[in-house]
Amino acid sequence: MHSYWLDTATPSGDYSRTEIPREVDVAVVGGGFTGLSAAYHAAKQGLSVAVLEAHTVNWGASGRNGGMATTGLAIGFGSAVKRYGEQRAIAYFKEYNKAIDLIEDLVREHNLDVDYARTGKMNLAVKPGHFEGMKQSAELLQNLVGQPVSLVDRANIRSEVGSDSYYGAIVDPLGAGMHVGKFGHELARLAVEAGATIHERAEVLATERIGSGAMHILKTTRGNVKAGAVILGTSGYTGKPFGWNQRRIIPVGSFIVVTEPLPQEIVDELLPNRRMTSTMVNFTHYFRITPDNRLLFGGRARFALSDPSQDRESGEILTKAMREVFPQLRDARIDYMWGGLVDISMDMMTHAGQHEGMFYSHSYNGHGVQMANYMGKVMVEAVKGNPEANIWRDLKNPWIPGYFGNPWAHLRAGGAFFALQDKLS
Repeated sequence: MHSYWLDTATPSGDYSRTEIPREVDVAVVGGGFTGLSAAYHAAKQGLSVAVLEAHTVNWGASGRNGGMATTGLAIGFGSAVKRYGEQRAIAYFKEYNKAIDLIEDLVREHNLDVDYARTGKMNLAVKPGHFEGMKQSAELLQNLVGQPVSLVDRANIRSEVGSDSYYGAIVDPLGAGMHVGKFGHELARLAVEAGATIHERAEVLATERIGSGAMHILKTTRGNVKAGAVILGTSGYTGKPFGWNQRRIIPVGSFIVVTEPLPQEIVDELLPNRRMTSTMVNFTHYFRITPDNRLLFGGRARFALSDPSQDRESGEILTKAMREVFPQLRDARIDYMWGGLVDISMDMMTHAGQHEGMFYSHSYNGHGVQMANYMGKVMVEAVKGNPEANIWRDLKNPWIPGYFGNPWAHLRAGGAFFALQDKLS
């Protein structure tokens, strides 16, 4: 039940005994990509920073995902145009390109060993009608955004994926992949080298706002810290001390299996161009080749939370699906099986801003690899008094009706709703 990424990455250090400072310029809650990126960029600009993590660095979604930094909004560009108009939709879409660029810039500037490769993103059509929709999306993206997407029809699908299960694909060469376990620990190292301190096993139990500004006292399991500003970056793992944010996020389990290392000829057949790949349904499958030639196959096998029993049951569902898509892997051993939480918002959009003096960024809706790292940097700009750096600042952040932090009822209802959508699409 252990993440492949965490199992094959070397920790940057042991931060479980670092002394929590009494006072800092910025306290960051969460030791994933959002928090570590915020810590690095804040410390780099001379601010004193403490990262407070309830578990260990990279423990949450940042170390449990598919390792895909992909372009595009969760709702689809056409839907964004209808909802927000062309100009806002274009601006929102381009943020995802900037987010991948930031990863690439960090990798190059610091020579990070994170297996980063910009091999492209591919969405697959599960039904004939999906491919027709892809044609419309491609036209919009090419004409309005200038995105260099291309289409692959069913007759040529084997040039991209070694399966007959799909009716076509849309390919965006600007998508990328990396080893997210290594990246998380590299971010932690960069943050510490810039002057930030990281504190593992330091769960925030309560917050107290001082005055009407951004200053807070954070009470943790390892001591208290007074912060001139707080950046919340806990996404799907947001807890009760941050109830306003928690009520705007449904944490949905996403599950992954990883095979044993595969022969080169099988790898070349499965994904000859090494795309970061997903399907065009709500109960999506996503897959890619890992740096050591395994197939990683994930998805929302069912709408459930993540715990050992759910992870195993969902992993078995995914293994069966993987072997249906790729009969070549019917005898391949499964070496890793795990789950994690994706932070889903009501409108399937990223949300970031300031509430009662506290800065936050969350709701990456399955696109957190690039957006979490990017938004960490953006929120440092907001803390410094540059709110215009945050393009999401004026986007309404809707509360989930009737939701007070227990997602089970919503998961069941949401699962039935999305399953019906997939059937009718």
